[in-house]
Amino acid sequence: MDSNQLSYLPILMQLILAVGFVGGTIFVSGKLGPKRNSTSKDKNFECGIESVGNARIPFSVKYFLVAILFVLFDVEVIFLYPWAINFKELGMDGMVKMVIFMLLLLIGFFYIIKKKALEWE
Repeated sequence: MDSNQLSYLPILMQLILAVGFVGGTIFVSGKLGPKRNSTSKDKNFECGIESVGNARIPFSVKYFLVAILFVLFDVEVIFLYPWAINFKELGMDGMVKMVIFMLLLLIGFFYIIKKKALEWE
């Protein structure tokens, strides 16, 4: 092993320790923990409300579409934070790149509005 590979040894040791600790804790708690099963304990719990009907009711695709679009645009906003922090150091080059980024986001936003992806019936 050369010195470059040895520099990864502490990371490997920490990974093994973390995975071992989590796995060991789950295993030990499963073996030592109480196991008292009953019909009321094995029922599904819905915030104290009795479950009624089938849980496999199909959801509207619009629900998933809005959820995915929210996550998409929410993650895109995360990229604005490092730019805002380093605004002065990036200079005009950073400004041009961010304007291009924001224009692409805006084009995508207008596209989903044109396709009426956010409108409910």
